[in-house]
Amino acid sequence: MVGGLVLSHSQAKQHQVVGIAPRGPAAPEQAAFRGRDQAPCGGAGARPPGSLDEVRKAQARHVKLGLDRSPQHARPLLAACALADWPGSMAYAASIFASLDEPEPFDYNTLLRGYVGGGGGERDPAAALWLDVDMAEDGVEPDSYTFPFVFKACAQLGALQEGRQLQGHQVKLGFQHDEHSQNSLISFYGKCGEAELARRAFEQMGDDEKTTASWSALLAAYTRAGRWAECVESFGAMVREGWRPDESSMVSALSACAHLGAYDVGRSVHCALLRNTTRLNTFMSTSLVDMYAKCGCIEKAAAVFDAMDDKNAWTYSAMVSGLALHGDGLRALEVFDAMVREGHRPDAPVYVGVLNACSRAGLLEEGLRCFDRMRLEHKLTPNAQHYSCMVDLMARAGRLDDARSLIGSMPTGPTDTAWRSLLNACRIHGNLELAERALQELERLGAVNAGDYIILADMHARADNWDAAAARRTEAVDRGLAQSPGYSAVEVHGATHRFVSQDRSHPRADDIYEMLHQMEWQLRFEGYKPDTSEVAQDVDEEEKRRVVAAHSQKLAMAFGLLSTPEGAPVRVVTNLRMSKECHAYSALISEIFGREIVVRDRNQFHRFKRGECSCRNYW
Repeated sequence: MVGGLVLSHSQAKQHQVVGIAPRGPAAPEQAAFRGRDQAPCGGAGARPPGSLDEVRKAQARHVKLGLDRSPQHARPLLAACALADWPGSMAYAASIFASLDEPEPFDYNTLLRGYVGGGGGERDPAAALWLDVDMAEDGVEPDSYTFPFVFKACAQLGALQEGRQLQGHQVKLGFQHDEHSQNSLISFYGKCGEAELARRAFEQMGDDEKTTASWSALLAAYTRAGRWAECVESFGAMVREGWRPDESSMVSALSACAHLGAYDVGRSVHCALLRNTTRLNTFMSTSLVDMYAKCGCIEKAAAVFDAMDDKNAWTYSAMVSGLALHGDGLRALEVFDAMVREGHRPDAPVYVGVLNACSRAGLLEEGLRCFDRMRLEHKLTPNAQHYSCMVDLMARAGRLDDARSLIGSMPTGPTDTAWRSLLNACRIHGNLELAERALQELERLGAVNAGDYIILADMHARADNWDAAAARRTEAVDRGLAQSPGYSAVEVHGATHRFVSQDRSHPRADDIYEMLHQMEWQLRFEGYKPDTSEVAQDVDEEEKRRVVAAHSQKLAMAFGLLSTPEGAPVRVVTNLRMSKECHAYSALISEIFGREIVVRDRNQFHRFKRGECSCRNYW
């Protein structure tokens, strides 16, 4: 069954003959399949055909001798065509297969492998599913190498239902305990975004059936679904159970660490890479650059980047984006210029990073020049992301009217991202009228969220328009929009501890609040006074001070200071935008305690050192 249709024998045969598909290297789990004797037509030890013309000549000799219908003699030619990269070879492989009297599972597998291999850009996974149907109608029993190819075809097509039906067939024939078939099933579910089903397939395997590839497929499934914490937890379990992670599993772990800001775990993965490989390839090094940058250690990201001999466009893009996250626009432009000098042609994603870097560093003129360079020098048509970056750049720099005009002139049409960038800039510059307009446009696009209403409510509250502030919050509730609770997390010894405002649920809550009291006590000697101007609540000043005193970011910082060695950096990740109060507070703490405080808010990094922030108070 394919797409809900059951094919007849003749339909499947016809599809195979005309199907053209790519060839490529076998999947790792097909080592045994690859090793089977596939001697070419000249006999054992003969030179394999070097072109499609040679195959045609050999096939003509077979026809002349009456051997063309014999799988034993046609098999080498079938394999040569199905696994080669010659244009049109897959169609010829299908014609060879169709001429066989009684093809065996090995012959079906050879053609299946060609259809899903991907060589030459002619991949045809749909033909693989039709061939699997034909195999069943011919009464040919699949073997352990058949299911991985067909699961791969289902994954390439995103054919979830067909894949689940195939799993039932796999269980019926007893292949659920075959490691190659089961690993392919896990990978299939992962590529279809079904991480939970991938986990169940993994757990159905016995301990003696699991392999490194099984773990790798599970980690990839979690990564694709954005289940970063489960990816890191599973990677830890893999190591604890004595498995040696392969490159794929470590890339998945690095990606998860980057999203979680789990620096300690990411550094451990880097150490494992150095122990297990003699030389890091470009892909692994690029993953490390991305991980270190997103975990707040831009110096280590730069060190890995500078040590690379074979940088590619993705490597430069990762470094530029990392520097943008850290607000270092000038260095990002230097890296971009080096990329162009090295002969790498910039693509659209690189320019997103460059324009973001200019926006976060307030480099208005440089950003405008880069936008022109992208269109005029590199002949790239700006997409919605690029226009949104330019709106953000101009709006943050105070050119709100120009940003508004640019939104109206976007060839792609106004987007919610562009309007939201303008809305955020209106909060920074206190333009309530334009903020209301931006919210109306978001409502018109049907893309408004709870955070948009909160921004307007907070702006009205700062203007003492308490009724309007309450009305905006009520409107969000009436629309059924729920805001994600604000939190701050700190990593200590590889474990992540999460806090919310006024949180007392942590086992060391008493110690944390005692530390918080000591921190504020020392700050008062430096003339610190809590800034309550951003507290959007109609309460007295004492209550406002109580609210800011136990902010989630301060709780996380206090726990970090308590739980890490003296002089070690404290790394905090928060889903909130850095407030003026927390910014000033963190800067003073870094000076008084002699610690580097690294905070990743929902937009960028703030690195506080000796009382100064890397953002230079532009955020």
